[in-house]
Amino acid sequence: QVQLSESGGGLVQAGGSLRLSCAASGRAFTDYCMAWFRRAPGKEREFVASILWGGSVSYYSDSVRGRFTISRDNTRNAGYLQMDSLKPEDTAVYYCAARRSAIGRDGGGSFDSWGQGTQVIVSS
Repeated sequence: QVQLSESGGGLVQAGGSLRLSCAASGRAFTDYCMAWFRRAPGKEREFVASILWGGSVSYYSDSVRGRFTISRDNTRNAGYLQMDSLKPEDTAVYYCAARRSAIGRDGGGSFDSWGQGTQVIVSS
């Protein structure tokens, strides 16, 4: 099972950008699809984006499409979430997750591994 660790969160003004990283260790990262989720205060966990094994296929939630970009570098065992044009409603703890099977457009189903999360705060 792969172990995941997020970094890159912080405080940013609305309209700004952040880049989150997800470092993977323990197993072959290329065997896993990866996704980003977030949980805002008082809300349910929400799917943000996913990317399949080779990185050529990705999906986004409607709330972030056109502003966020998911990517991965299998040579570095890492995944990324570039977040641009941030809004206060993007404030949440962001988690990366991985599983061996494909991840669909809504990020449904169970995951093999989760990171500990990284806090993103967008001020207005």
